[in-house]
Amino acid sequence: MKIRHQKDFWSGLMFLVVGVGFAIGALNYSFGNSARPGPAYFPFGLGILTALLGVFEIGKALLSKATDGDIGAWPIRQMVIILAAVVLFGALLPKLGLIVALPVLIFISSLASGEFHLREVLITCVVLTIFSWLTFIKGLGLTVPMLPTFIGA
Repeated sequence: MKIRHQKDFWSGLMFLVVGVGFAIGALNYSFGNSARPGPAYFPFGLGILTALLGVFEIGKALLSKATDGDIGAWPIRQMVIILAAVVLFGALLPKLGLIVALPVLIFISSLASGEFHLREVLITCVVLTIFSWLTFIKGLGLTVPMLPTFIGA
């Protein structure tokens, strides 16, 4: 069978592998029941749904009538920039807090795009930092440092 949509096929395969991986990883935890779900309940369900989405995308890529050609070159530069931004976020968060680490992540990640606009990046930094603070610290009560440790939190 010929793969007619390369992008759909490879993204579907990625969804399938990640979904199956999460579902298998969730098997190491307790499921609980519907009234009192355990730690495996949500990751297992999400993994199965992600794998089903992958199967759907693979089927669409194989059964489609039209073709879209090759997937093209891998964007190595962009992948390295985004990976470096995530690693830097993980390293900065414990000492500099969310108020510094998240804007650094957003700023560096935005450099991977060919359409960098400083004003839009700054607005995104402010909005996502406030949203993350409301969601993770106020809403969920996570113990994520908000301010740098030398300021106090």
